Amino acid sequence: MAAIGALVKKVWSIRRFLVLLCTPLVLLPIIISLPPKEGKCLYVILVMAVYWCTEALPLAVTALLPITLFPFLGILPSNKVCPQYFLDTNFLFLSGLIMASAIEEWNLHRRIALKVLMLVGVQPARLILGMMLTTSFLSMWLSNTASTAMMLPIANAILKSLFGEKEASKDLNRENEENPASLQQNKLYTVPTELQFLASTEDKDLMEEKEVAIEVPMDLKKEDEYRANIWKGFLISIPYAASIGGTATLTGTAPNLILLGQLKSFFPGCDVVNFGSWFVFAFPLMLLFLILGWLWISFLYGGINLRHCRKKKSEIRMDAEDRAREVIKEDYQKLGPMKFAERAVLFLFCLFAILLFSRDPKFIPGWASLFTLGFVSDAVTGVAIVTVLFFFPSQRPSCKWWFDLKAPNTENAPLLSWRRAQETVPWNIILLLGGGFAMAKGCEESGLSVWIGSHLHPLENVPPAVAVVLITVVIALFTEFASNTATIIIFLPILAELAIRLKVNPLYLMIPGTIGCSYAFMLPVSTPPNSIAFSSGHLMVKDMARTGLLMNLMGVLLLSLAINTWAKSIFQLGTFPEWANIHGENITALLPDVKNVTLSSLNKI
Repeated sequence: MAAIGALVKKVWSIRRFLVLLCTPLVLLPIIISLPPKEGKCLYVILVMAVYWCTEALPLAVTALLPITLFPFLGILPSNKVCPQYFLDTNFLFLSGLIMASAIEEWNLHRRIALKVLMLVGVQPARLILGMMLTTSFLSMWLSNTASTAMMLPIANAILKSLFGEKEASKDLNRENEENPASLQQNKLYTVPTELQFLASTEDKDLMEEKEVAIEVPMDLKKEDEYRANIWKGFLISIPYAASIGGTATLTGTAPNLILLGQLKSFFPGCDVVNFGSWFVFAFPLMLLFLILGWLWISFLYGGINLRHCRKKKSEIRMDAEDRAREVIKEDYQKLGPMKFAERAVLFLFCLFAILLFSRDPKFIPGWASLFTLGFVSDAVTGVAIVTVLFFFPSQRPSCKWWFDLKAPNTENAPLLSWRRAQETVPWNIILLLGGGFAMAKGCEESGLSVWIGSHLHPLENVPPAVAVVLITVVIALFTEFASNTATIIIFLPILAELAIRLKVNPLYLMIPGTIGCSYAFMLPVSTPPNSIAFSSGHLMVKDMARTGLLMNLMGVLLLSLAINTWAKSIFQLGTFPEWANIHGENITALLPDVKNVTLSSLNKI
């Protein structure tokens, strides 16, 4: 038995290598059993899907596989594959990441967070709301991981002032074996462990010695339980708010931009999805979900207690809230008065958002109508604004400098240096986006999307509204175990063809699928924000599972409500559009050939 155990451990230690080698061999029959081009393309996509789900290779390296495999297998020439990695959608995302780097460089995000917390108040339910509002707003522009990593230390400092340093450390060692290593992506700073926030071990040991012979009253037990629950509520609300907030803007999370890129690939005539139209649809949905999520978390973890809402607060709680208020105020004062560089970045950030929103909002003519039709995209807007960051001075310019001969002749540093941008921008996500677009191009050019469409007959009788719910549920469950980006890359081509079969607007299925893959709340490994919060040591898997289950359910229902109400007027979802009709006609024309090739290839077998 010992030998078998040792062998199992050795195999487990090389599991990634085994997946890397075995997956291409196991999937080889696909090339033989399907039409030549379609089979080869599906083979590449499934190999990439397995690598993404198991992380046998780094996600970005897996995304580069189409550059090699598509030309070798005769699916696409390299001069068609490589440009997919730098479409205008990639540059829109890159401009958002660079703007986020400038915001982080001058601590503007921390100033915004502390100011919001000062405004909402320090009662637990209000603080949870403040945390969720701030995190969701930041994740609209920064990455979800960065927003979570920035907010967690602030939350821990406030909680330490609310409940003291000793109570919070009681459950420090609980479930240490359960906690996965916190994800460190994109060179983001790691979130400090609980030991760095809470009391020292020596203090804890002294408290335990004193408590040995003391009988703890029931009131104190209830108070300790209340404090532990509030702590959990704070920590769990931050990653959830980051995932919800990222859906509100096109640049908020990678799946939104993958939708935009794949729409341009599958349906070149589709121009209804841009930054402005997406924001008008997704922002109300985000707010609604955020409020309901806050009510659920506050109710579950004691922030809102209907029984005790009329009871007068104890002096202990009032003192704790005063301490928390002082901590927030002190942290805000440490930032000092707003610097010239902060004001400049804030102005450029507001200009960035306003110009993206007003370029072509659809319900009124945008400023892009002043230029040649089709020439100015969101990427042009984004890159134009972030370029200013690299030359705009970080110190206020003065005319006196020219006449003061003794003034130092040093160059004024810009708001953002290229070296800083290189260090903070997650370039791997750019490659991941490119891999998704290359995959979509391969599906289109090889005819795989047509082949998939020909095998979706059983789903043609499903009512579209039911299809939306089913799609969102399946994708939300799938993304609990796989990367959000990988999930949407795999599912979007299938959803596009299913929409053609159902004769509904493709956006009616593709938008819920895209947003649904951000609704991963149940497991610590579902998203990097979940893992970061879980690594603090206060949360158990069962805490995330019971909270996330209802969050997933609320997300599915709210998304179904949104797509069947206000989204219909924004994206014209009530009609089958001309740009989709052209695509559908092309599929119909190709279907007989696909069927003949499929039958002939099967007869050979």
